[in-house]
Amino acid sequence: MYRWIRQLLCCGLTIGCSLGAQALTATELKPFRALYASKLDIGIPLEVEAVRELRQSPDGHWVMTSTADAGVAGVRESSRFQLDSNRIVPQEYQYHRKVLGKSRDAVLSFDWARARVTNDVDDKPWQMEIPTGTLDKLSYQMQLRLDLPDGPRTLNYAVADGGSLKEYAFEVLGSERVSTPAGDFDAIKVQRDRGDDAKRETYIWFAPELDYMIVKLYQIESDGKEVQLLLKKVETP
Repeated sequence: MYRWIRQLLCCGLTIGCSLGAQALTATELKPFRALYASKLDIGIPLEVEAVRELRQSPDGHWVMTSTADAGVAGVRESSRFQLDSNRIVPQEYQYHRKVLGKSRDAVLSFDWARARVTNDVDDKPWQMEIPTGTLDKLSYQMQLRLDLPDGPRTLNYAVADGGSLKEYAFEVLGSERVSTPAGDFDAIKVQRDRGDDAKRETYIWFAPELDYMIVKLYQIESDGKEVQLLLKKVETP
């Protein structure tokens, strides 16, 4: 069950809260709390609530958290980052998973002066070199949101993932009308590009009228099982 919850959180979510239709800038990031309703197909129907929050700490850093809980299993992630000319610069990423009483923890600490990241998984740290612009598995999602208003057809990000450096690629497919518990939206449809031989498919819909907030996510796993996520509610302080 854990794997399905992990997919729910990490196959492409990225959201914001301001409601203007204009392009985003770094100064327009605002705190929010968003609730998503989801349906997972794991042989039996399963409903999970996912919560995303963005806040700014007193020292000026932004902190994004992502949480999903299915009772016997849960995942929580957080990313602390700075903004530099509308580019996200991650400082620390934390991950916690608990399934049937068993847990797994990971912390990534970014050292930009040395161009390195320290990966500490279950108290077993190691380091690797990273290029400028590297993101973590949560902050890349916010960078995607900030980049979409520029109208690109493709987007590529270097992401520190699982102790290695990976490329996350996306393709913009066009516009489509989407119905959600939060309302109906004209959305931009984006596909995660995993290569020609990939058996998994991920599609994400972003609403320009909500500053490119995600309103829907749909994923088909390699075994044919499905994950769907729909925007339910957004709260602002």
